[in-house]
Amino acid sequence: MTNAIKAARLTRGQFLKSASLAAAALALPGVMGVAEAQTVTILETGSSLLYPLFNLWVQGYAKVDPAVRITTQSTGSGTGIAQAVAGIAQIGASDAYMAGPQVKKHPEMMNIPLAISAQNVIYNLPGLNDRNLKFSGPVLAGIYSGKITSWDDPAIAALNPGLPLPKHPITAIHRTDGSGDTFIFTQYLTKSTPAWATSVAYGTTVSWPAVSGGIGAIGNPGMVQTTAQNPYSISYVGVSFEAQVMAAKLGIAMLQNKAGQFVLPNPQTIVAAASGLIDSTPPDERISLIFADGEMAYPIINYEYAIVNKTQPNAALARSIRGLLTWAIDPNKGSSGDYLSRVHFVALPDKIRAMSHARIQTITS
Repeated sequence: MTNAIKAARLTRGQFLKSASLAAAALALPGVMGVAEAQTVTILETGSSLLYPLFNLWVQGYAKVDPAVRITTQSTGSGTGIAQAVAGIAQIGASDAYMAGPQVKKHPEMMNIPLAISAQNVIYNLPGLNDRNLKFSGPVLAGIYSGKITSWDDPAIAALNPGLPLPKHPITAIHRTDGSGDTFIFTQYLTKSTPAWATSVAYGTTVSWPAVSGGIGAIGNPGMVQTTAQNPYSISYVGVSFEAQVMAAKLGIAMLQNKAGQFVLPNPQTIVAAASGLIDSTPPDERISLIFADGEMAYPIINYEYAIVNKTQPNAALARSIRGLLTWAIDPNKGSSGDYLSRVHFVALPDKIRAMSHARIQTITS
């Protein structure tokens, strides 16, 4: 045997030994290959209502896949949708589904429900913040259209008999940024109040009627802060900011539902509202859950959406987004009570979770 052949055989043997060792190493828990160890960066931006939950998810998912680095931004649902469509963000977080014309123009974008949320109507009424005042859609529409201007207005008094409502102007606070909270709040007004439906209607931004003393604010944090700073004010805030509302000692309203009952948002009333609309959810999962039927249904609930392009620039990014979103909707993982209860969200019903899961798996490169 020549020295050259011996060398070749030795080299081949060394190669096989090295390959075996490498395969064994890859099989060991916690040891990743070069491709698996590649760091992938995901930008999530949008809904300030969903922002607290995404921050919790970032902490939890870092233990599942440390190679995925997630940056979160609270920019409002309108910006979340716009930046996802533009490819600036990989995940646009939104309380609102994309409008029909947007979907037609951008058929590559998917609206994927991740959880169910709700909205509080809050107020700063000195001496009465510890009481759950009652409001209906028409009364709120009257306030935000400037037709109801004082706290002792007969329409408010009729819903709250016996309460010492002050003769003081109401300060109506609204969002000035593109907001999913505005979308669902104005949907409630639209579905409950014909006059609002034919004038202002609904959207992530609307042409708010000129109301004396009205104030604009940005994001849910801005809404809470502005309400706290302005006695005799009223506003709308996502339930994920309930801790901040309570810390500011603001009032939370009971809202009149479609059945005429006044209810607060809690897991029971949120589930009651969602249950009747599960079978109505279309294949693309774009649906309003506002003003649902049911005696116990809370009237302002919604799917929290991830707006995602079904075709990503590369396989690693597509795989990472699939992994994150699959983990997020799993009731034993990202959608467990350890996460959702801290922001007062409710997990997706089984049927909707299955729909979202199937669509997440279609994300590719």
